[in-house]
Amino acid sequence: MSWKSAGAVLAGVLFVIIITTGVDVALHMAGVYPPGDQPLTHALALLATAYRIVIGIAGGWLTARLAPAEPMRHALRLGYLGTGLALVGLVGTWNMGLGPRWYPLALVLLAIPQCWVGGRLYVSSQR
Repeated sequence: MSWKSAGAVLAGVLFVIIITTGVDVALHMAGVYPPGDQPLTHALALLATAYRIVIGIAGGWLTARLAPAEPMRHALRLGYLGTGLALVGLVGTWNMGLGPRWYPLALVLLAIPQCWVGGRLYVSSQR
């Protein structure tokens, strides 16, 4: 993988991490999310899943946009990396009682499809 390819994927990863963290912090500060020592409810986990899907699609689009060639391959690489990171999160938090157990599973299962959608949106806009 070239430096430009790696940079496109890295940009997507940083985008997703920074934006999701920013939204999380804003929702905590606004009182939508409970304090850190209290678990998320099913409804709040659904909210988090929803905006993570949108941000993940945007990350896939950005990665495809920045790719020097083969934008779909780059978007999917972001999805594979996201799946790996989500698996680490799943394993690391499984017994911590942070919220519903379906939530980290959803993050694992949705990483590739949302990046695929973002990549497809970019490729479709180029035709």
